[in-house]
Amino acid sequence: MLLLDTHVLVWTLEGDARRVGRRARALLTRAEARDAVRVSPVSLFEVAALHTLGRIRLKHSLEAWIADALGDGRLRIAELTRAMAIEAGGIPRDALPDPLDRLLVATARRTEATFMTGDRRILDYAASKPGLRVQDVGR
Repeated sequence: MLLLDTHVLVWTLEGDARRVGRRARALLTRAEARDAVRVSPVSLFEVAALHTLGRIRLKHSLEAWIADALGDGRLRIAELTRAMAIEAGGIPRDALPDPLDRLLVATARRTEATFMTGDRRILDYAASKPGLRVQDVGR
């Protein structure tokens, strides 16, 4: 399974392919063929918040954008469980300051998904954590 970080979700759906590296594109294509691409509800929250603040622009209204993202079957919502929330709370703030990143990392680890991200802090954190697989979106 492949879990997309919020920025990867936006880049993918907005057609910003230049930010997605060759290896990441191949992994995404394989995961799509297996119906194994997931997005966290945390990412939907983050997209909505960023859109509301005017920090990102979407090709469609927020509601239509999310409906399109989930409507064609390429993406499915990953469950957010109590165990994930507890694990995220245990990730040190100095390692990952953003609580949403901690939730995404815990979701990836608990679902045994590869987490596709370009976030250097997450990539560095994962290098020292067994059981957390990441893919740098730029590669």
